[in-house]
Amino acid sequence: MTGRPRPAVDALPAYRPGKDASQAEAEHGITEAIKLASNENPLGPVPAVAAAIEAAAGGVNRYADHRASAVRAAIAAWRGVDVDQVVVGCGSVGLLQQLLLTYVDPGDEVVYPWRSFEVYPVYTQLVGGVARTTPLVDHRFDLDAVAAAVGERTRLVILSNPNNPTGTAFGLDELETLLQAVPRDVIVVLDEAYREFVDTSVVADPLAPGADGGPSLLDRHPNLVVLRTFSKAQGLAALRIGYGFAHPEVATSIDKTLFPFAVNGIAQAAALAAIEAHADIDARVAGIVAERGRMLGALRDDGWTLPDSAANFVWLPAGDATVDLNQALERRGIVARPFPGEGIRLTVSVAEENDRALKALAAAADEVGVLA
Repeated sequence: MTGRPRPAVDALPAYRPGKDASQAEAEHGITEAIKLASNENPLGPVPAVAAAIEAAAGGVNRYADHRASAVRAAIAAWRGVDVDQVVVGCGSVGLLQQLLLTYVDPGDEVVYPWRSFEVYPVYTQLVGGVARTTPLVDHRFDLDAVAAAVGERTRLVILSNPNNPTGTAFGLDELETLLQAVPRDVIVVLDEAYREFVDTSVVADPLAPGADGGPSLLDRHPNLVVLRTFSKAQGLAALRIGYGFAHPEVATSIDKTLFPFAVNGIAQAAALAAIEAHADIDARVAGIVAERGRMLGALRDDGWTLPDSAANFVWLPAGDATVDLNQALERRGIVARPFPGEGIRLTVSVAEENDRALKALAAAADEVGVLA
């Protein structure tokens, strides 16, 4: 053996990204495959953001601001919070890793529902933590079970809302009940990577003032951390910039584990431009949300029993037929994200690609007999 990896790393499963379209083309001998496996925005950045990216490229010989101070200030003004409540990192997933590094020692427990985002068990194992998972009920979180799983060794609770990969979401009343049940020295992480695709009349913003105009949920519960990203709605997945909101003391602790210059200068310039262009981005998001509704309706008409989705993807519960169905889809040029034995996550794209996906899925389901 060359070197001696830590046991936690040696046994670590590798994170499995969505398959690329070119890989599926090579495997199946096809052309013009569509990648709907990674919940990417099907459209490039809006023109103002693209221009900011181009302008920033000339300065890549210089280090960017380590703290991304201008981005923090812009986010604070945009979202109506104090700047000392804002953290910025290498994607929301980078901030999540910082949280594990900040709060979890070997043997400490991390609680999260499962199935959820695949990086949660990877990060937990990386720091030597112990995962305590609770099962989903009808593809949704059972937050009472989550609260019951919190014990003396629990340091973090992680909740993806909407959940990846099922797309289901819970409301602030349910979250408040959980927060009241969780000790204040346990950090509750609300992973909101898909927040922009949520109907806020159904799932309110935890940063918004309370119903009586009082403090927001974030301000009422100092152990709550909210994570978001520029990867999805803003279409900046390749630039890796995420942000979050926390009590100032928590934010200070999280910042201590930010590795130097984690957020590059082009990403910072793009984020600033995206905040300025939020109205144009919101219009694009509305189009994706409309397509999501159309896809859910078409799939249900075809015989699928699906949970409602609050994200930019839909969940197809296929059980034991998942692998066969996914292969049948790939042969028809649709690259989705399978979870063997459970189901398939399918990203919502533009209308033309969605129509191709619906047609291919109907034929694949008939071939496999998944709806028979």
